Amino acid sequence: MQAEQEAQFQEFVRARWSRLVRTAYLLTGDVHHAEDLTQTALAKAYRSWRRVSRSDSPEAYVRRMLVTCNSDRFRKRRVMEALTSAPPERAGRDDAVSRADERGVLLGALAGLPPKQRAVVVMRYWEDLSEAETAQILGCSPGTVKSQASKALAKLRTYPGLTLAMDGSARQPVGMEGTPYRQGGSR
Repeated sequence: MQAEQEAQFQEFVRARWSRLVRTAYLLTGDVHHAEDLTQTALAKAYRSWRRVSRSDSPEAYVRRMLVTCNSDRFRKRRVMEALTSAPPERAGRDDAVSRADERGVLLGALAGLPPKQRAVVVMRYWEDLSEAETAQILGCSPGTVKSQASKALAKLRTYPGLTLAMDGSARQPVGMEGTPYRQGGSR
């Protein structure tokens, strides 16, 4: 890799690292797996940086790599996830801890979704991408995004402990502050 491209890649990683790890965390439900997944995707991006950097959106390209690497993780090792009803460490009950507990419930609910549905929910609602952008990243049609999102949301609605908070006229699952809770339709 030429020095100029090397510098461009390093700048990309510095600017996007935390966002990519957050996305990977939402896909995996584990901070260590998330960091490993992000490093794997970035290693692949590094090897083909010329092609990645020439794409319309290098970040979307690398997000797609995250989803693919996560799917490969399940495909290769048949990963068994141990779901728990609560995060392992609990502290006193203040607002910050309460919000963290609510997020823990949401992350537990996300972990209970099949990988494809989890990826759709993360990209569509947490990353706030349109159906078309989500479909492009996941390599499927917008109709598949809609159907997977519908199935995932139906499953999330039945998850014990995941309550819906009322925010004016918009309903949103606990822990997804600022992310509208949609039932079909597009952005």
